[in-house]
Amino acid sequence: MQAATLLDQPRAIGSATVSSKCRQGRSCIDTLHQAGTLKLVFPRNACDVEGVLINTAGGMTGGDRFDIAATAGEGSNLTLTTQAAERAYRAQSKQIGRIRTRLSVESGAQLHWLPQETILYEGSALSRRLDVDMAADGHFLMVEPVIFGRRAMGEQLRSAMFRDRIDVRRDGLLIYRDGVLLEGDVEAKLDRPAIGAGARAMANLVLVAPEAEGMLPAVRQFLEPAGGASLLQPDLLVARCLAPDGFELRKRLVPLLDRLTHNRLPMSWRL
Repeated sequence: MQAATLLDQPRAIGSATVSSKCRQGRSCIDTLHQAGTLKLVFPRNACDVEGVLINTAGGMTGGDRFDIAATAGEGSNLTLTTQAAERAYRAQSKQIGRIRTRLSVESGAQLHWLPQETILYEGSALSRRLDVDMAADGHFLMVEPVIFGRRAMGEQLRSAMFRDRIDVRRDGLLIYRDGVLLEGDVEAKLDRPAIGAGARAMANLVLVAPEAEGMLPAVRQFLEPAGGASLLQPDLLVARCLAPDGFELRKRLVPLLDRLTHNRLPMSWRL
């Protein structure tokens, strides 16, 4: 019984919480807390506040738990990214790795949530949830890229689980919800025309900003034919980018994110 109990314990636990504030016309760190296997570093040459998340465990597997919380305080600008791609490795039976992210955008603030790719390996089991709460005049940009096995390495996902949920609320009202559940033979599901049309990499993108409507043509020009972009409201743009592999996905995402961030894409994306 003792061995079974030890087996069920999480392999890695990490949490990171950060907030920004505006002081004398500049954005700066307000609060910061980090624990366990999650760390935040802040490049000195970055404009505004740019936090880079580091998972010191080197990846994720079943039983791991990560919690991230960030607030862009009134009138401030906050960008969060990751040091490198996150990796979800093979999980033991009935164990799932979980990532929970909570973001808040206060009045007149801007928050960019720009993690690099999550790479899923054969046998992985990952559940993610992102909740965003915005003020009426907040600005928000997010992208979450996922790679379903590295095609160049001959990797295949014949048995894996990926569950993803995104909720965006403005003034307490739900303005965007997206959910993905891929389980079992993920490759077979991605080969279906209505799901992935053979893609092995995808990214979900959301822009909530006054300029969203004007950005729609630029976003569409970077998408594969199987992807798409739409305006749900004049200031709410959503897109799904599909690509055959991670290399092709990044070729589209980097110039697109450069455009949407006004050439302030974090340096870690270029390394």
